[in-house]
Amino acid sequence: MAQETENPAETGITLTRDWTKGSIFRNLLSLSWPMVVTEGFGVVAFTVDLIWVGRLGSASIAGVGVASMVTMLIMGANVGIVMGVRAMVARLVGAGDTTGANHAATQALVIGIVYGVVMTAVGMVLAKPVLGLFGLEPLVVSEGTIYMRVMLAGMLGFSLRITADSIMQASGDTITPMKITILTRSIHLLLAPFIIFGWWVFPKMGVGGAAMANVTAHTLAMVVGLWVLFTGRSRLRLTLSNFHTDPGIIWRMVKIGIPACIMSIQRSLSYLVLAWLMAPFGTVAVAAHSLAQRIDTLLFLPTWALGTGAGVLVGQNLGAQQPHRAERSTWLATGLVTIVMLIATAIFLLQAEGIVSIFNTEPGLIDIGGDFLRIAVAGYLLTGLTVVFQQAVLGAGDTFPAMLISILMVWVLQLPLAFFLPQVGNLGVYGVRWALVIGIAIGAVAYAIYFRVGRWKRKKL
Repeated sequence: MAQETENPAETGITLTRDWTKGSIFRNLLSLSWPMVVTEGFGVVAFTVDLIWVGRLGSASIAGVGVASMVTMLIMGANVGIVMGVRAMVARLVGAGDTTGANHAATQALVIGIVYGVVMTAVGMVLAKPVLGLFGLEPLVVSEGTIYMRVMLAGMLGFSLRITADSIMQASGDTITPMKITILTRSIHLLLAPFIIFGWWVFPKMGVGGAAMANVTAHTLAMVVGLWVLFTGRSRLRLTLSNFHTDPGIIWRMVKIGIPACIMSIQRSLSYLVLAWLMAPFGTVAVAAHSLAQRIDTLLFLPTWALGTGAGVLVGQNLGAQQPHRAERSTWLATGLVTIVMLIATAIFLLQAEGIVSIFNTEPGLIDIGGDFLRIAVAGYLLTGLTVVFQQAVLGAGDTFPAMLISILMVWVLQLPLAFFLPQVGNLGVYGVRWALVIGIAIGAVAYAIYFRVGRWKRKKL
């Protein structure tokens, strides 16, 4: 059984803040800004990789773009499972049960190990057959297979790294994961061009080098994150003394995480279906679509961070029997997100082509990519609201309704529309992008209504 951590005040570690008290605004910003940096470094590292890969040509961009959607499916499922860990740890910390939180955290590591090993084995075998389903050009499939296999070889590192980060963040420590990410992603950024292009003494690995830089960062982050948790340098201190697997607590976390896992899988699958729908329009359209999605991801960093911060506050305040503070935290996050997205919308409308040209200077790619971004702007405000409401509900552990809304939004609205709209009038390839906006708008309304009803406040874990 995990033990109580020593008093951080005695060791000079200021990790004793009670997130269920004091200013909600200050608590939300204090939890969220480190997650902006944490996720920002990850997205920036991948984006810089894409810039380097862009120097290898459109086939490499398209191959990495589609392969990334497959790896994101596997990694996203892992993040979904971890939502059960987040919800459980946050509730226990909010209730003042540090021993229970430590025990749940050690059981979460078992989940991470099993998932990482299984997904590495499955993914390595299926990489090429899966990419072959999209009707892509042979060179695109070849480049994507190389990237995907290297990424999946490091799944154990990613799985344990995301588990360790989630444990720390749910406990209220978002600073330590940020520091770890800054260190490991800085190494990633320095290493990537050397192994992509074969600079200095390094071999030229092409798209495989971009994947290897990612794997190196995840593995190093895993090692440092576990060291932090087991040495008590975060809010919780884990121990393997008298450790035993606890099927009961593991199942409770997995049961909470399965709907979130399904959400992540279906979202990633929808990206693959969209890539399949884009493929008939040519490699340039696939590359532009991949770039637009990557730019969207970078833009939504503050939105995701505020939503996740609200989710931590929701979990801890529900554990402390303060549902009113949980609700206020979420509404405050939606207001801040709206301001951020208004600013982003103005910038994207004015500078769409300039933003795309950062990644690639081919005229055809710049033109269609700019159009894709301007269409996406129509849904940015509502996407931000969707993310915040979704993360708040997931933070409460109320994952099934969120899963249901997401499945309906994607498979009943977005994908059917993405198939039919290109055949309407002169929309063509742009119909796929408009389908995304329409689905997002309706999904945002559904999430807002469910959150307002308040059933999530009564969720028992």
